[in-house]
Amino acid sequence: MTYDDARTLVLDMEPDDLEELSEYLDVLSSSTRLKILKTIERSPKDIRQISAAIETSYENTKKHLDRLMKIGVVRKEAGLSRPTARGVRPVWKYSLVPGGLEAITRSLGLFANLRLTLTDEVLAERLASVRETVSGEFGRLSSPAVILLGGPEDGKVFPLDHDRIAIGRLDPAAGAPRGQAIVLSEGYAAVTRVSRPHARITRHRNDGWFIEDCGSTGGTFVNGRLLEEGRRHELHDGDMIDLAKGASGATLVFVAPVEGYGAG
Repeated sequence: MTYDDARTLVLDMEPDDLEELSEYLDVLSSSTRLKILKTIERSPKDIRQISAAIETSYENTKKHLDRLMKIGVVRKEAGLSRPTARGVRPVWKYSLVPGGLEAITRSLGLFANLRLTLTDEVLAERLASVRETVSGEFGRLSSPAVILLGGPEDGKVFPLDHDRIAIGRLDPAAGAPRGQAIVLSEGYAAVTRVSRPHARITRHRNDGWFIEDCGSTGGTFVNGRLLEEGRRHELHDGDMIDLAKGASGATLVFVAPVEGYGAG
């Protein structure tokens, strides 16, 4: 197996999944709907407030909100209108689902970064376009991160904010680790404790991001390839990292910003 073969993970998608992805991208490809998300990002608003902010009709705003609720990023709850000469009245107020924008980032990044074999090339182009647009609007992909897949903390995002980051399981006896660390819960029992890290991610500004195994018991794998202890391995957008194997191990995906992660 060549290095490129080891670096590239290709997964097939079922037709139903492709259809759902297409619908998801349809919702997020609308600039009006992205404006709505920005409008309600910090505080709930009723339809009239939102329609005034985005400068479109009440009926059109409601249609957009219905589609955003369908993909699970917006919710509505009863609230009170602003006071007027006639008093206040109950209204529906719309707000972002907690973690909604992060969920969009995770979904778009995961589909894009796993190098999915999309039989529909147009769909692949739309995915890239929507991801770039969302990133530009909300800045949620401004720095690299790793996303935890599976286990008790499935979906947790760990931004890579430092140049040297230890990875390991929680170690209550050792206290908080120095510097930034990716600390996993006890549910990932096969992962070495962070006090003696399972692995370490480092940034070298001219060369990009690297991972190395730190002498773990279960081993560190990138796209299924076992890393040699202490030897740095360069990370690329979409690489899958396994800390040990099996149900008690941990799987992470490395996510880089849309416009590249090496600049800085």
